[in-house]
Amino acid sequence: MTDLTLLLEAFRRNARVNDTLIAALTPGEFALSDGHGGWTVERHLRHMATFRVGWLWNMSRDHARQLLNPDELDADGDPQWRWANAPAASLPEALAAGDAAAIAAVEAHRASGEPFADPWGEGTYRSDPAHFLMHTIVHDSHHRGQILSLIRQGGRTPEQMDALDSHWAIWRE
Repeated sequence: MTDLTLLLEAFRRNARVNDTLIAALTPGEFALSDGHGGWTVERHLRHMATFRVGWLWNMSRDHARQLLNPDELDADGDPQWRWANAPAASLPEALAAGDAAAIAAVEAHRASGEPFADPWGEGTYRSDPAHFLMHTIVHDSHHRGQILSLIRQGGRTPEQMDALDSHWAIWRE
């Protein structure tokens, strides 16, 4: 894969779908869970955002640093994610910053020809750093599906759920 144009467009559309879903949530829906110990809607969204910084911290620390607060360290001595204690309303900003950092990391590593760091020795995106963007799209889709299930279980009517389907238009542009 040499040209990233189509993948970058898909990645940006994925971001728009995330934004559309978050904008459609009511304040009370962020706390919804399955009632059996599963994650809340907010936890799924935070996980989607921390997925980006977590992978970048291990693969391309220079690109992760802008997403971290160097004054707050975790138990391992690593800087904390900037949005760790931020309100749910700031999650679109966190996702957007993570997306920008992910794109910058992929573009920089592709331009230099240097693969991402591979601290776990599992061949992290060795064939092309752009696979990180693909992985992120699939990962987000997985969690959006879980979120939609939770809000349906939380009381949204079939008609209200149908209204959320407008995000599919983003993929048909």
